[in-house]
Amino acid sequence: MSIDGVSGRTSYIGSTILNLRSQLNDLTTQLATGRISTTYAGQGSDRGFALGLRAQISSINAFSDTAANLNTRLGVANLSLQGLIDIGTQVKSAATTATLTLNNNGQTSGQITAQAAFANAVSMLNSQSGDRYLFSGRAMDTPATVPADTMLNGTATQAGLKQLIDERKQADQGTNNMGRLTVSSPAATTTVTSVAEDGSAFGLKLLSVQSSLTGTTVSQPTGTPRTTSVDLGAVNPNEGDKIKFNFTLPDGTTEAIELTATKTSPPPSGSFLIGADTAATTANLQSTLTSSIKTLSDTSLVAASAVAASNNFFNQSATVSGTAVNNQGTPPTPITGATALSGAAGTDSLSTSFAAGDTITVNGTPITFVASGATGNQVNITDSVQTLMAKIDQITGTKNPSTISNGAITLHGADGANLSISSSNSAALGALGIANNTTATPAPLRVGGPPFDTATGLVAGTPANTVSWYTGESGTDSARGTAVAQVDQTITVQYGARANEQAFRYMLQNVAVYAAVTTDASNPNANAQVTALAQRVSANLAPQNGQQQIQDVQAEFAGAQSATKAATDRQTQLKGMAQTMLDSIEGVNQDEVATKILALQTSLQASYQTTSMLYQTTLLKYLPIG
Repeated sequence: MSIDGVSGRTSYIGSTILNLRSQLNDLTTQLATGRISTTYAGQGSDRGFALGLRAQISSINAFSDTAANLNTRLGVANLSLQGLIDIGTQVKSAATTATLTLNNNGQTSGQITAQAAFANAVSMLNSQSGDRYLFSGRAMDTPATVPADTMLNGTATQAGLKQLIDERKQADQGTNNMGRLTVSSPAATTTVTSVAEDGSAFGLKLLSVQSSLTGTTVSQPTGTPRTTSVDLGAVNPNEGDKIKFNFTLPDGTTEAIELTATKTSPPPSGSFLIGADTAATTANLQSTLTSSIKTLSDTSLVAASAVAASNNFFNQSATVSGTAVNNQGTPPTPITGATALSGAAGTDSLSTSFAAGDTITVNGTPITFVASGATGNQVNITDSVQTLMAKIDQITGTKNPSTISNGAITLHGADGANLSISSSNSAALGALGIANNTTATPAPLRVGGPPFDTATGLVAGTPANTVSWYTGESGTDSARGTAVAQVDQTITVQYGARANEQAFRYMLQNVAVYAAVTTDASNPNANAQVTALAQRVSANLAPQNGQQQIQDVQAEFAGAQSATKAATDRQTQLKGMAQTMLDSIEGVNQDEVATKILALQTSLQASYQTTSMLYQTTLLKYLPIG
């Protein structure tokens, strides 16, 4: 018989202790981390679900970061938009209420206000959020505009707005300050007053004539260039009879000169003296009309000219300038608006005729030549060059009508758009002075000169000689689409902007022209000039029907913010639910773990005591004594 030691028989107790110790270690780790396991393997069968929940929470966190950045950018942009709105309101108020007193620089207090406002507006359009320019379209690392001073004053080699305004003023007033009009009597007539344009793109344009002069025959403006005539005939007008000449100014506004027949000598302002006969009355009418045109030319025309120059500077458009060409007359002479598109040798027609079936394609839209009965985008081959130019203008939607001077055609595109022109009959297009497949890009427009007072049309400025105010990314697509953020799995918001959008550009050009114009205080018409400019600026800064407003951009940004907030709110709820589910898989109940630890500690203590007692047992304790 053999007797074994206690160690062999109690080894199972050691294994149990080790197992309890392992359980205690696991529970202690769970209590410390709050997680059921530090590895996915320890999570059991739900580990795949837990992985999916963690990916969902990570995605929501990424969208949350995007939303935070987006809201910051939109917040900065909205501050700029509201600032621009306030500037427009401020300058409009200044133009309406400012005194007409000119300072040493030839400007009113309202114009001084506009100068500061203009610099502030330019600064707002160059706003940044982080390293991103918010109004530069896709060119996020490029300022949206050149500095305000450069826009107004130019550089050593580039003309700014002030220079373009001065050049346009010379072109619109002409050599004799008559708005490029002439008032005369046709040869061998003494009772007819003729008023004629000079055929250029500048100055006052005849619109209509209204007359209540007794016995007078009035011919409405017709022809190229347009002329109108007033024939008093053999009977003098009665005292109080009136005649009104209506004109279109360079900015599209209209003005009228109304003259009243009177027997009072000297005649009051706005009246002409009835003479001894109609010849004498005609001379008086012409003298008064000439004086009135000069006054109009030195007041409203100056203001309208400045507004037009500002429009040409800011609303950049493409220009195609043709070369001077002759017709096939005998002898050949420069083509005019009256030149026919087809004809026989020796006539005033193009040197190479268009034929039925030929096409001219303008910005992708074809103009088809037909023998007769033209409709829509068709032109008769017997029509004139002027008719064709008008059809091209209709297609491009330009605000600057095409012109022809000294045999050279100038075509203009719409604001901010390219202009392309081609023809199936390249020889006939060449007879118009235009090369086939010609494409032009937008550029600021300025008067073709010097000399400027006899200039005939606008030309495209170049980067070498004219400031281009907008330096951001240009495009024909939506400005909002130039910056896109994904705020949810299936939701993206657009928040891009370009400083050359209609709303910003229109506000900027009107503030700029008010800030740029100076007036000679010694000019007796100075107050009328300033008043005419202020009236136009005030009217232009009021909301315009059918035109984009800054508030429209605000509304679009608000829509982006609303969509972002809705997505963020939804994601917050989803994240909360996902986190709860994940915690149920990965987390532990702290109280339950603590209870288990206490139980294990009790079991371990009992096991240790049992083991200790067993190891203290010997045979001597069981042998009888004595």
